[in-house]
Amino acid sequence: MLKNTAFKNTAFRNTALRNTAASPARRRAAAVTATAAVLVVVTALPAAAHVTVSPDSLPKGATAELTFKVPNEESNATTTQVQLQIPTDHPIAQVLPRQIPGWTVSVKTTTLAKPLTTDDGTFTTAVSEIDWTGGSIPVGQYQDFQVSVDPLPKDTNQLVFKAVQTYSNGDIVRWIDLSQAGQPDPDHPAPVLTLTAADATDTAAGSTSSPVATDTTAAASAAKSSGGGSGTAGVWLGALGLAAGLAALALNLAARRRSSES
Repeated sequence: MLKNTAFKNTAFRNTALRNTAASPARRRAAAVTATAAVLVVVTALPAAAHVTVSPDSLPKGATAELTFKVPNEESNATTTQVQLQIPTDHPIAQVLPRQIPGWTVSVKTTTLAKPLTTDDGTFTTAVSEIDWTGGSIPVGQYQDFQVSVDPLPKDTNQLVFKAVQTYSNGDIVRWIDLSQAGQPDPDHPAPVLTLTAADATDTAAGSTSSPVATDTTAAASAAKSSGGGSGTAGVWLGALGLAAGLAALALNLAARRRSSES
């Protein structure tokens, strides 16, 4: 009886030692598996892209060309229409959109409650909206839309350009939200141009950007895109993450097999 008890105690201690020895291996395998799973989730998520304006800061009273970058964030639809609202609470006397091949541009104006006087004369109307239709921004790409403004207002510190983006599947995205202090960034922020104090020696300092005739529809790669949308780069990253997860699972199974055999 004593021999049997001693044998059982010895067997129990041996089993406990094997479990203790295998525990670090199991923990390492579990950690690798968890890390790989997180990698799969993270790499499969596309980077967020927003409609932006550049430059994003100019002197008050400057003449400039503004570029609005519009990315396609859909995975199965093209962008077919872009509507850009020009602020009229601080009107711009002269607003001229650039003609873009493949797109039809239309301009809407409004009558000002108070005429606007500049070096070029007095204006009773101002542009309130620019619409681009008939073109196409493919999946995973973006389009630049250029607008000439002359002059920028001097009675405000920023201009908010709200935009509406329409897709071929009927989806409509409204880039109209404003960031609030102490709050998370909105999902669809409106492009904002910050206006700084005018340079006394050269009020036209903002006109350094000159029109450049280029085809501005380009592939938005994950490395360069501000927003890349759902392009092929995200698919490749997701595939790499899945491969890492499978490799980690194999390591985990091998670790368990070794621990059971020891």
